[in-house]
Amino acid sequence: MVGVVIKSTGSWLDVETEEGMIYNCKLKGTFRTKGIKSTNPVAVGDNVKFLILDDNKTGLVNQILPRHNYLVRKATNLSKVSHIIAANLDQVFIIATLALPRTSTGFIDRFLVTSEAYHIPASIVFNKIDLYNRKLNSQMAEFEKIYSEAGYNCFSVSAIRGDNLDLLKTSLRGRRTLFSGHSGVGKSALINAIEPILDLKTKELSGYHKVGMHTTTFAEMLRLSDGGYIIDTPGIKEFGLSDFNRREIAERFPEIRRYMKECRFNNCSHVHEPGCAVQKALSEGMISESRFKNYLSILNDDYWKATENDYRST
Repeated sequence: MVGVVIKSTGSWLDVETEEGMIYNCKLKGTFRTKGIKSTNPVAVGDNVKFLILDDNKTGLVNQILPRHNYLVRKATNLSKVSHIIAANLDQVFIIATLALPRTSTGFIDRFLVTSEAYHIPASIVFNKIDLYNRKLNSQMAEFEKIYSEAGYNCFSVSAIRGDNLDLLKTSLRGRRTLFSGHSGVGKSALINAIEPILDLKTKELSGYHKVGMHTTTFAEMLRLSDGGYIIDTPGIKEFGLSDFNRREIAERFPEIRRYMKECRFNNCSHVHEPGCAVQKALSEGMISESRFKNYLSILNDDYWKATENDYRST
């Protein structure tokens, strides 16, 4: 039998066939996908082959079919263990908010860098705008300008009031989309607003900020009535980069990539070298200072010191 993994709880996988039958499956023995060392060799979105067991309700996954793509992260920057978030994606939506709990641009940019590395289109969804005051609205407008100029779609929405949900729904239609972000940014509440029939569990924050906070503890692929799927995932506290070479980081920032070929040196780190076209673009306001600051932060991660010794700036 062939099916797609629609839920992963760690020990068990729910696999759905083309006919719509769902089987609760386990992995056959301990095996890993070639070239990927991770805590979970099979992820939501994977196409797999499995055997149906005697009870006709459970199965045994014995093969992972080739992946179109996948998204992977490290639990922390110094961790040597990676985790596959999901596989075979059409796009990634980073759910963020400037209200409680505020999402840092550092987190957003690490997620975007990874999406770029795995060639998965990414968008940023700023949720909870019903809580924004004039100052936060101004900050959001600034962020939208920075990221749209870098080449990313941005949405400003409210799961509570329904602001701009129609635009979001249009972008989801017919696609397999990963939703990811910090705990408490309102992912589950947002999914409920998009597809009320799903009725995902949420819990409330205390006091004034009583908005849905997700309680997702496992990854799950959810079917949308208009066509397409949302892959809901547990909240991520940190986003450590995985399977990267330090030299590649600049290429994962689209606005840096536009200028780096004009640098005097092929191995320019864009930090201090003479004749650096990226530094020139930065000084002329063509590259956001906040994005470049996050580029430097990633470039100086202790992760690289622990995993690479061959990188040298000229």
